[in-house]
Amino acid sequence: MRMRKMMMGSLLLVLLCLLGSCRASVVLQEKKTYIVHMAKSQIPAAFEGRHQDWYRSSLRSVSASAEMMYTYANVAHGYSTRMTASQAEYLSTRPGILSVIPESRYQLHTTRTPLFLGLDSSPADYTESESTSEVVIGVLDTGVWPESRSFHDAGMGPIPVSWKGACESGTNFNASSCNRKLIGARFFSKGYEAALGPIDETRESRSPRDDDGHGTHTSSTAAGSAVAGASLLGYASGTARGMATRARVAAYKVCWQGGCFSSDILAAMDAAVADGVDVLSMSLGGGTADYYRDSVSVGAFAAMEKGIVVSCSAGNAGPSAYSLSNMAPWIVTVGAGTMDRDFPAFASLGNGRNYSGVSLYHGDAVLSSLLPIVYAGNATNMTNGNLCMTGTLIPEKVAGKVVLCDRGVNPRVQKGAVVKAAGGAGMILANTEANGEELVADAHLLPATAVGQKSGDAIKQYVFTDPNPTATILFEGTKVGVQPSPVVAAFSSRGPNRLTPEILKPDMIAPGVNILAGWAGNVGPTGLATDTRRVGFNIISGTSMSCPHVSGLSGLLKGAHPDWSPAAIKSALMTTAYISYKDGKQIEDISTGLASTPFDYGAGHVDPVSALDPGLVYDLTVDDYLGFLCALNYDPSQINTLARRNYTCDASKKYSLADFNYPSFSVAFKTTNQGGDTTPLAGRQWSSTYGH
Repeated sequence: MRMRKMMMGSLLLVLLCLLGSCRASVVLQEKKTYIVHMAKSQIPAAFEGRHQDWYRSSLRSVSASAEMMYTYANVAHGYSTRMTASQAEYLSTRPGILSVIPESRYQLHTTRTPLFLGLDSSPADYTESESTSEVVIGVLDTGVWPESRSFHDAGMGPIPVSWKGACESGTNFNASSCNRKLIGARFFSKGYEAALGPIDETRESRSPRDDDGHGTHTSSTAAGSAVAGASLLGYASGTARGMATRARVAAYKVCWQGGCFSSDILAAMDAAVADGVDVLSMSLGGGTADYYRDSVSVGAFAAMEKGIVVSCSAGNAGPSAYSLSNMAPWIVTVGAGTMDRDFPAFASLGNGRNYSGVSLYHGDAVLSSLLPIVYAGNATNMTNGNLCMTGTLIPEKVAGKVVLCDRGVNPRVQKGAVVKAAGGAGMILANTEANGEELVADAHLLPATAVGQKSGDAIKQYVFTDPNPTATILFEGTKVGVQPSPVVAAFSSRGPNRLTPEILKPDMIAPGVNILAGWAGNVGPTGLATDTRRVGFNIISGTSMSCPHVSGLSGLLKGAHPDWSPAAIKSALMTTAYISYKDGKQIEDISTGLASTPFDYGAGHVDPVSALDPGLVYDLTVDDYLGFLCALNYDPSQINTLARRNYTCDASKKYSLADFNYPSFSVAFKTTNQGGDTTPLAGRQWSSTYGH
């Protein structure tokens, strides 16, 4: 009967087209990518041992022409395909179908770190063991630049015999690009190309090659080899190394210029599990779909079952509350903090005042004397000219001057490029209320510095009131020993956990501001097309950078304790994390200048040396996670989507989130004076004997 309705709908569509009214109807029938989850236990006897034929048969029930893009065997049972919304709705009613979920688009959450974390001065018993070289860290990102010195394999032994992965060939990449350090490289683009069309190979490589830099940066942060003499344009000079220098790297390219698509991500996770990774590092996220509808969550559940630690970035939507991504309890969710290293650059004004800022500018052009300064909002005919967006500045009003721009909307480095194109000599980038006092250093294309909101307001006041305002910029290079540190980065996404307030997220914070790591050789440090500089290392910020720190540390713990489960590794990192400085004061939140809260830092800042011997471990089994799903009142179909098998909650048992053996907790209270809203209160599960 349902199929007859679909056929009648098709006839109606033809009739509407004949009448010249098909345009709106065609829009309604637009094809999109869907991920189809199948109940493996319900496979008909005729298809026993032939799962792909069963999948294909289910697809043929709604479309004779549709093709499967991917089939999933390890982290999910099912396939992805293109179909109309009505076909997807009908397919969801067919026998053996658990769910039909629309494709989602995810986004990237864009040397001194080992010393800051204590890894360079740790006890002898923390030296990376030989077993660490058996650990494989899989990184789902923009690919890899294999020529980076961070992936040299000097001193590395043979590739682990358990490794089943491959080094795929493609544009500007072949099998010989891999070695004993970078042991695997794959790319996944079917979902991306189905949504946005064929990859433009003049702009990005249809291969594992990284044309962005992000994937090379995250991979080398997690497990890059030690490289002496590394720096960005002379900044942060020293030895660059990943967290687990002896671990192997496998790169899975799932992110392209148009984003990262869930069908590709799930396919990469499926391949990584089959390949034999021990840790999955994913510096990406998107939305807050329920656990069984989120492809990262679905894939991570299966990975966890197979003993694989999955580390994900919390997101860069802070400091707003409820801004987290990747909230599932079987995922390690990582926020970002600062280190004790900075790159000071002072805005020096004609009135004798100096305001502290940061910059990574390096070039021949320097501001050797005071120059006229103008506020961008007064050098434009556009309402958004204060933001220094492309084409908004009047060249006659900025030529030869220092331009004061407001932060926001367009990239920070692009603002400098706009000022330079208009003839400006330098730029002072002022934070607004949205960013407060958070400072992120950038390798600007012209002399420039970024200052906090208070300094920015003071500089504006000077520019507005002085008849002949002038300014220059003084660059101070690299400074270490900055205190207080760490502080929670303003951009780091915050809790509470929107899906399950009782589960405290993020789990922890790690270094994520101004991180030096490997970079792609065909893109400048700003990522702008106009940036012709080429560097081997770059300094960037984001929870994308904090995530691979924890991924690498998880690899270290896996090497030291091969028998530890993913939950045990997470527990060790959480229960040994610290929440206060040596003077006893709480870790600061840079967005407020006040003490941070567990919704900002989770269990605290990672302390890998202590994590080696935590003294207490909150372990969790697959049955514990299934009990968690029962406590959420998931139905059998929803549980099956995650667990990939039939599981029915025990009707005689009372399931409670309070029984979930998680290393931290958040208590949700009902407030009667605000319509019964839930107000979470966070805490830590362990006693002071084991925590800090």
